[in-house]
Amino acid sequence: MTINERRREVGALLGFLAVWAASTAYLAATGGQWVFPIFSLLVFGTLLTALGWWLTRRSGAPALPVVRPKREALTLIGYLVVYAVLFVGILFTTIRTAIPDPAMQEVAITAFKLLIHVVLPAALLLAIGARVAPMWDSGVGRPGFWPTLIVLGLVLVGIIAAVTPSLADIRALGLAPGVAAGWAALSFVWMSIEAGLNEEFLFRAGVQSRLQAWLDSPATAIGITSVVFALAHAPGLYLRGGPGTDGWSTDPLQVAAYTIATIAPVSVMFGVIWWRTRSLLLVVLLHGAVDMLPHTAELAQKFG
Repeated sequence: MTINERRREVGALLGFLAVWAASTAYLAATGGQWVFPIFSLLVFGTLLTALGWWLTRRSGAPALPVVRPKREALTLIGYLVVYAVLFVGILFTTIRTAIPDPAMQEVAITAFKLLIHVVLPAALLLAIGARVAPMWDSGVGRPGFWPTLIVLGLVLVGIIAAVTPSLADIRALGLAPGVAAGWAALSFVWMSIEAGLNEEFLFRAGVQSRLQAWLDSPATAIGITSVVFALAHAPGLYLRGGPGTDGWSTDPLQVAAYTIATIAPVSVMFGVIWWRTRSLLLVVLLHGAVDMLPHTAELAQKFG
């Protein structure tokens, strides 16, 4: 890496930190939740990102071929505007209202997520002549895949168990240990698809890869993608949240600041692992590990 390239990467890092700091400061100034964002940056954005970097040090991932970097990147960014406002902001609420049965609602939402996160973006890329097949590279045979999945996956589950009420929620169901473990396993598979596959395909294999090829800067691509990834969660939180929901507010700017301050550092962790490994399967499964416990009780109640 040349001196200019190093300066560019450091500048991208400082730029991301500036956006995160501004978001956290806005939360503090407006009475929002500003403590957890600090935890998120220190733990997910720093310590676990460093652990993922070390675990993937021998990965030797191949470059993802991008035919027309600028055109493909701008196409996906334009799609994300429609995605955030229409799909995530409006149609999700319509589906929830139209399908009151919890189990059928969950199935319908998962199918809809696959449509807007995988099918439509892939179709758009194919329509402009992009290569989609390399985005599905599992990377299973590359060095670092299994150590990263096992070590980082267990650490993530442990942290989520410690900082969320998910274990208490599971215990409150009064399930036998074996049954509870079965629901947790099902939650891992379900969330690896519903959240992991959908979000990692669109944001990591799609947006981040195109931005990196266009801007020739891994740090810039990771930073921009992480902020966009976080903001994509804001319409859903603002429209479907309410009092008692973490990060919800009647102030849309506070909701946007909360998503950036809390979610963007987690996205940085996934972004670094994707950049180092080019393994869609790895980031999908790690994403599932993050969401597994918080959704176990909910799935047991909906399908049990």
